[in-house]
Amino acid sequence: MTSLLQTTRALHAHLHALGRWLAPLGLRLLLAWEFFESGREKWLGSNWFDDIQAGFPLPLRWLPSALNWQLATWMELVGALMLLLGLATRTTAAALIGLTVVATAAVHWPMQWDSLAELAQGYAITDQGFGNFKLPLLYVVMLLPLLLNGPGALSLDAWWQRHPLPRVASTPRSWGLLAAAVALPLSWLMPAAALGLLLAAGVLLLVACNTQQAPA
Repeated sequence: MTSLLQTTRALHAHLHALGRWLAPLGLRLLLAWEFFESGREKWLGSNWFDDIQAGFPLPLRWLPSALNWQLATWMELVGALMLLLGLATRTTAAALIGLTVVATAAVHWPMQWDSLAELAQGYAITDQGFGNFKLPLLYVVMLLPLLLNGPGALSLDAWWQRHPLPRVASTPRSWGLLAAAVALPLSWLMPAAALGLLLAAGVLLLVACNTQQAPA
C-alpha cells in the first residue's frame, strides 16, 4: 500500500512538472486561434455592429458602432498574438474576458428569461430563441486559469520573470477584490447576482480590514 502511494505521488509530481509547461500552453494556443479567427473575420468583413449597438452594455452603447467595431477587431487580433507569445498574459486574459462578456450581453444572452431553467436553455451553440452563450462561456472558463495562474513556463512572461513571485496565502481581501472585479462584467448579464457578489465582496473586505487592525 505504501509503495502504491509513493508511486502515485511520484506520478502526480511528474504530471505537475509537465503541466507547468503544457497545460497553459494548450489553452493559449487554442484561445489564440479562436480570437485570431474572429478578429480576422471582422478585419476582412463589414461592420454589422449597427444592428446590435442597442444591446451593448453602458457605456459602450454610447460609442459609435464603428469605434466599437475597431476596438473589438484589434482586441481580438492583438490579444491572440499576446496569448500565443505568453506576453502580458494576465492583462490580456482579463481584457478578453471583458470583451467576451460584452459580446455575450449584446449577441448571445437571451432577450428575456424568467427562471434559471429557462436561462439554461441558452447553454447551446445554435440559437433556438433562448440565446446561445455556450461558446463564450467556455472561452471565459478557459481564460480564467491564464488570468489566475499565468501563462506557464513556456512563455515570454516566464522568461522575463527572473525572480518568482512571493508566495502569498489567499486572504479575505484577495477573495473580496476578486468578487468585486467579477461583479462588474456580471452586472451586464445578471444584475441581481452581481449585487449579491458585491455585497459578499464588501463583507470580505470588511473582515480583512478588521483582521488587519486587530492587535497581534
